[in-house]
Amino acid sequence: MPLDPVVPTYLDHAASTPMRPEAVAAMVPFLAEHYGNPSGSHAAARHARRAVDDARDAVAALVGCRPGEVVFTSAGTEADVTALTGVAAARPGPVAVSAIEHAAVLDTARALAAAGTEVVELAVDGRGRVDPDAVPAGAALVSVGLANNEVGTIHPLEALAERGAVLHTDAVQAAAWLDLPRRAAPAALVSLSAHKLGGPKGVGALVVRDGTPLAPLLTGGGQERGRRSGTQNVAGIVAFGVAAALAADEREAKAARVARLRDRLAAGLLPVLRGLVPDAVETVVPPGGDRDHVLPGHLHLCLPGAAADEVLFLLDQAGVAATAASSCASGATAPSHVLAALGVDVTAARGSLRLTLGWSTTDADVDRALEAVPAAVARAVGAPPPTPQYQGATGGRP
Repeated sequence: MPLDPVVPTYLDHAASTPMRPEAVAAMVPFLAEHYGNPSGSHAAARHARRAVDDARDAVAALVGCRPGEVVFTSAGTEADVTALTGVAAARPGPVAVSAIEHAAVLDTARALAAAGTEVVELAVDGRGRVDPDAVPAGAALVSVGLANNEVGTIHPLEALAERGAVLHTDAVQAAAWLDLPRRAAPAALVSLSAHKLGGPKGVGALVVRDGTPLAPLLTGGGQERGRRSGTQNVAGIVAFGVAAALAADEREAKAARVARLRDRLAAGLLPVLRGLVPDAVETVVPPGGDRDHVLPGHLHLCLPGAAADEVLFLLDQAGVAATAASSCASGATAPSHVLAALGVDVTAARGSLRLTLGWSTTDADVDRALEAVPAAVARAVGAPPPTPQYQGATGGRP
């Protein structure tokens, strides 16, 4: 069957990023030419093992850990599940997770609860942050994401690490943007996913700091020092390593550039959208407030009365890819659990719109969104189409 057409304006980087060309180029030889199993002992196997070890070094540098603490997995989801089930099996005590975690964390916590583990779901404030004092005494594990995948809130981890529990953080969204050696340093366990930072889908990692109690989720072959059995995805891991190295090298400049694009998008959209939907708000950012606590690429809006599914359909027809919630929940009819936990009412939540920018986003993408988003919202609420208002001297149409 034919492939879907390429979307000209892609604003769903939080769901998945385009692969970096350098990562694709590094991956191809291990699909076509270098086919050794890294667990073997002959020359082809040793070549594959060296490639995996080089990628491990790159991922370790991105996070700020020892290479031997990097455990390659099939995805960020597997990393999350391994972290929660592994600590629960190795260390008795309650497990605490924030109410706005990714489904990989929340669903795993609920499965642990069904099996008899005490699980505490931690409430968050209006910005999506947990009160460290709410962590139960004697907790075995606390799992709080470094940055929320839906609204982009960044969570400081230092106070949580002082509660005495093993601290796990899902850094899947944060890895492309934040200084992980500093921001994720308090966490004993850190989850990553290659496809959120320019690598391929189907490969991730769990950083397991030395001394962290953890029972393996997958057993059998003893790969990854016995912490994750199964033949490694060499091609994917190699590409992950390249993407991780690029993310580390370019992080500061990329974050500054994308934040400027995001801010221009917000400045252009919000006045127009409020003319169409008077109660339109930027989620987790008060009017006139700064966005220092939000990832550079995230712009999350709530547009009460503008049905998200209709807005997204119209944007898709206009060649703009966006979503209403996380990629794991975007097809659901129920409002986002993240927005519910933040105290957003149901009417506003049903009009949510997540626009996320990334390494490949251009000024032209922002110009296109400044035209397409107000037009889609106007149609969804039955209003006349507004006059586009372009912000910034970037080649956008007047």
